Amino acid sequence: MGRTSKLDLLQGTLDLLILRTLLPGPQHGWAISERIQQVSQEVLRVNQGSLYPALHRLEHQGWMKAEWGVSELGRRARFYRLTAAGRKQLELEAETWTRMTAAIGRVLELA
Repeated sequence: MGRTSKLDLLQGTLDLLILRTLLPGPQHGWAISERIQQVSQEVLRVNQGSLYPALHRLEHQGWMKAEWGVSELGRRARFYRLTAAGRKQLELEAETWTRMTAAIGRVLELA
């Protein structure tokens, strides 16, 4: 017991979490990963091998933009921010997620 199991994130779920994490304002990649882990109370961990391809994919989709800046540790880092299209996509994805999880919940309640 004692060990917390870590959940693997599906691509679409990771995209949704990244978009939501950027809603308050720009962040660099490591901070996005840390924030998801913190808010999920250490259940969700985003490894670098998943995070950076997702960030590039979301940027390519036009849902966010990246700019170079300096992190709180004084290092050069790419900061990502949502675009208007990204905010709209976040709304759509969040609605879909809510509908899907409600439907799954109804199926699981079948006895």
